[in-house]
Amino acid sequence: MDIDYFSSDELIEPQVGDLLISEPYLPDKNFERSVVLLCEHNDEGTFGLIINQPSDTVFEEIIPESSGFDAEVYVGGPVQQNTLHFIHRAPDLIDYVMKIDSELYYGGDQDKLFSIIDTRQIRKEDFRFFAGYSGWSPGQLKEELIAKSWIVYKGIDTALLFDLPPEDIWKHLLKKMGGKFKAIANYPIDPRLN
Repeated sequence: MDIDYFSSDELIEPQVGDLLISEPYLPDKNFERSVVLLCEHNDEGTFGLIINQPSDTVFEEIIPESSGFDAEVYVGGPVQQNTLHFIHRAPDLIDYVMKIDSELYYGGDQDKLFSIIDTRQIRKEDFRFFAGYSGWSPGQLKEELIAKSWIVYKGIDTALLFDLPPEDIWKHLLKKMGGKFKAIANYPIDPRLN
């Protein structure tokens, strides 16, 4: 099925902090109805985290030393799912963070993270944890954008990341974009039901 979301002259170059919204019938089950936050994008490739795929795991199951810390862990992507990543809006609590935008940060010193968990200085509402990540080799994401596998949403609202239920994010962003994207938000998961 060929869906024309935008003409070829509307190819948008993504940047760190942008969101990739999967097209509604993306055949890769890892990214079905997913939204990926771009944490790194340069000539060496692209790194991001799926922000709307919660797992059945909580933090203390991955890091037993954090007993009692039951923050939900999301599936960050299909790559190296045995690695832990996190984004947050608390840069004053963690050292060595990478700024994504004025209110959103990626990672930081994991020893410090475990320390603030242990001393209960952390508000889990300000953190989101991920197992694995999404990655693209140099040029790969551009090819997928040309193939219309992704829609680029410029910029990010951190409240959306931390406060909106994950199952609503994909549809919410498309509706917010308006026009033809608002119509895409209502496409059924199975195109045969359309």
